Amino acid sequence: MDFADLYAKPGHLIRRAQQIAVSIFAEECRQFGITPVQYALLYTVRHHPGIDQISIANLVALDRSNTGDVASRLEEKGLIRRAAGARDRRTKRLFITEDGERLLGEIEPQVEAAQARMLAPLSEDERAAFLTLLGKMVDINNALSRAPRRPVIQREPVD
Repeated sequence: MDFADLYAKPGHLIRRAQQIAVSIFAEECRQFGITPVQYALLYTVRHHPGIDQISIANLVALDRSNTGDVASRLEEKGLIRRAAGARDRRTKRLFITEDGERLLGEIEPQVEAAQARMLAPLSEDERAAFLTLLGKMVDINNALSRAPRRPVIQREPVD
């Protein structure tokens, strides 16, 4: 059986690249017990204190239904805290904890190592071209995603 046609399809290659990226991240960051999605959410909360869960889902391009689960896991680990909104108690605002700040400081070298390993098979010129083309493909097709990236809309002012 010849799988060359399957192996050359962009969808298959992108899925395989995602599997490899997650695997490399897991290897490099194993000691921290955090997934790439948890890292993205924690990183974003650090830079947008008090962001609500809907806005963070839009900014990081997460499925809204998964954002609450990811936030719950981070809260259970003591890395973020959630607070009910002042105007709408159903709104959950996210804040990084001291433990979350410490973890981000410690994990960043491993995250950078993971990124370098993902791109290691490519020359410097190929890396630049790959990232440019991948970014272009993602940006142009953003609206086709089940969880498109959207600008942050802060629902309440941060206290």
